[in-house]
Amino acid sequence: MAEKKVSILTAFKTIIWPRRNLVFIGLLLIVISKAASFVAPLSLKYLMDDIIPNKDLDFLKLLVGAVALAILVQAVTSFLLTKILSVQAQFLISELRAQVQKKVLSLPISFFDNAKSGALVSRIMSDVEGVRNLIGTGLVQLVGGTITAVVSLILLLRISWTMTIFTLVPLAVFALIALKAFKIIRPIFRNRGKINAEVTGRLTETLGGVRVIKGFNAEEQENKIFEKGVDRLFQNVKKSLTATAFMTSSSTFLLGIATTGIMGIGGYKIMMDELTIGEFLTFTFLLGLMVAPIVQMSNIGSQLTEALAGLDRTEELMNMTPESDEENRTIILDEIQGDIVFDDVSFAYEEDKEVLHNINFEVKSGNVVALVGSSGSGKSTIAGLAATFLNPQSGKITIDGNDLSEVNLNSFRQNLGVVLQDDFLFEGTIRENILFPRPHASEEQLKMAVDAAYVNEFTDRFEDGLDTLIGERGVKLSGGQRQRIAIARAVLADPKILILDEATSNLDTESEALIQKSLAALTEGRTTFVIAHRLSTIRKANQILVIENGKIAEEGTHDELIAKEGRYFNLFTYQARI
Repeated sequence: MAEKKVSILTAFKTIIWPRRNLVFIGLLLIVISKAASFVAPLSLKYLMDDIIPNKDLDFLKLLVGAVALAILVQAVTSFLLTKILSVQAQFLISELRAQVQKKVLSLPISFFDNAKSGALVSRIMSDVEGVRNLIGTGLVQLVGGTITAVVSLILLLRISWTMTIFTLVPLAVFALIALKAFKIIRPIFRNRGKINAEVTGRLTETLGGVRVIKGFNAEEQENKIFEKGVDRLFQNVKKSLTATAFMTSSSTFLLGIATTGIMGIGGYKIMMDELTIGEFLTFTFLLGLMVAPIVQMSNIGSQLTEALAGLDRTEELMNMTPESDEENRTIILDEIQGDIVFDDVSFAYEEDKEVLHNINFEVKSGNVVALVGSSGSGKSTIAGLAATFLNPQSGKITIDGNDLSEVNLNSFRQNLGVVLQDDFLFEGTIRENILFPRPHASEEQLKMAVDAAYVNEFTDRFEDGLDTLIGERGVKLSGGQRQRIAIARAVLADPKILILDEATSNLDTESEALIQKSLAALTEGRTTFVIAHRLSTIRKANQILVIENGKIAEEGTHDELIAKEGRYFNLFTYQARI
């Protein structure tokens, strides 16, 4: 599939046109600035041909005053341009970053399963930066440069059309080289964004997994991987530098030829009295005014190419289908009872590789359903479907009789709570992590959640109590302590539907006994899905599903399944012996 490219027209419509008032002010300022820049070269003719030969002091004062005023105008307009457009460009970057981050968070879980977090950080932070060249001074300079070049050309033709035509030939050759170079550079810039994202992604993983790296003495290996990534980035930059260096050297060579020609032709015309010294000097300065923006345009062209390459990648993200399909998910759940039914549900992560086959079961409101079975049997996939993290390939899941695929995700998830095996804690304090689902909860509600999950059993020993900083991902806490904070977070959220995925896996026997009490309080009156390897934790479940190879092998209560002496009986007696 060909990669979609953002055209200048699209960028104009979406980014420049909505800010047309500011851009118009910018253009007006640059027109004033460029008009002022013509005062000095045009005054040279009068200085050399009229004022100096006639020793006209009054005219000299007037001319010097006019030039000084023109320089002041250029300085003021240059400041205002930067102030207005560059600041607006930075504001646009921050706005776009917020939009991209919002879009990324709206994407389905499957997207994150296939993407590196560091790569996404790079795309959110770096790819949008190039737009400063669209709304900032870059684009305005391009327009201003074009105006200057056209006006200069008209004035040059009036002084000497032969010399002007001579200079246009090398400039036309340079323009062709520049156009060719931009076609080569854009894919290089686009690829640079990808490489940058990959390298950043790996670096983020390396820093996050530093304990594993040091534990396996793998620093050298990681260094080599990072060096390879950095080298790929260097090779990419080298390619773009080669292309831009070729443009720069071409411009130097071709303009050198033009300058040499002008010296020869101009010198001859002065000797033949076809041109005055004042006109020759004015021509030379005007030529500089015409050529400077053309050469500058090659740099601005590179910047705009980079901006469009970044926008290509941003557009790619923004066009992805969000998780919450607003058109189809029209059912708003005001009040949830919690009756969940899986009706002939099948699911595959990859096409033609089903991991769940025709799953049928019903969970009554307020009941606890436990999912047991060997690793990879499909337990977490069922929980993921119940949490709407995944969508079934066939069959349907209903909540209180409503098809879950038609339910508005926000209205469902505000009634959902999750405690995962590797529960994520944010850098900050224990208090902030527990308050995460309800930042404005009262102190009383917080205390209730802390007591229910026995968090105070260890926070009371900390000098700062609940205000103890826990480090990135809760690195300063034990597994059991992290788990209890996660359970307190779920208690505070007060959900109607609760998913506990190996919620007691990181606990020692003593902690587990405490947590069992808090889980009993947590699951009361809530529809709960429990995934557990330790079968001792699920004896009181209303319903136990034994999952094997993506199918329900057995179903019943603990006592019923023990009496059957089937797969559950074997698992339970095996664990009891250990």
